[in-house]
Amino acid sequence: MASICGRMALRAAARQNVAYTPVRFCKLMNDPLEHATGIEKRELLLKAAGNDNPFDMKVFKRGAGTKENPNLIPSAFDARIVGCICEEDQTYVQWMWLQKGNQKRCECGHWFKLVEKAAV
Repeated sequence: MASICGRMALRAAARQNVAYTPVRFCKLMNDPLEHATGIEKRELLLKAAGNDNPFDMKVFKRGAGTKENPNLIPSAFDARIVGCICEEDQTYVQWMWLQKGNQKRCECGHWFKLVEKAAV
């Protein structure tokens, strides 16, 4: 549609002896931060501040996961749901709730513990 409009504008300019420069006829959108609102704006501001994981959604690589040295899962809340892919070729995720102050063992034998993270 934009290319049709551009061609029509060029033809009209050629018929009426109007000079034009080869510049886009459409005005490009300004910075997305100016148009964003709500959660999207919060996400863009946090990314601009250097936080590439503003919602703590990145996948953690599982460590040793022993009872003495559990995998530490950060959370700003008292509970968090965690998924464990127990085997490398497993086609499903083993989900479990972690409660603050309690360690939890997955079916594969790895231990997990919720640790406090400051809310942003």
